[in-house]
Amino acid sequence: MSPEANFLIDHAYTTSRINKKVDASLSYHGISFTEFLIMHHLFNSPLQTMRRIELAECVGITASGVTRLLAPMEKIRIVEKESNPRDARQSLVKLTQAGEQLYKDALVSFEHCSKDVLANLSVKQIDNMANLFGKI
Repeated sequence: MSPEANFLIDHAYTTSRINKKVDASLSYHGISFTEFLIMHHLFNSPLQTMRRIELAECVGITASGVTRLLAPMEKIRIVEKESNPRDARQSLVKLTQAGEQLYKDALVSFEHCSKDVLANLSVKQIDNMANLFGKI
């Protein structure tokens, strides 16, 4: 097998292990890593609102996948729909106040988990890896 193929297999395995650890740390808050990512992108977007297709691109899932994830989040009032002033056919998604607080609380757990997962790497090694991943 080529080095590239081996790398992709190793990367998939490592990503799966990291996702499980992050999911476990966020389960205390009742959310998954993917839900946290959606909240993160909403919280950090310029107007704190995004279209579903934008969220899908940021999180790396389909627009219908985002819709399926947002439905229960909307039901428990973490996110809400907002009409798009530029296009009435499209709705925007935003965090509610409760969603913002949940994100801030979960961010603390995520930061601790991130430090734990990457504890064996220096800041320089992490920066180098981020730069390398940016080239893919």
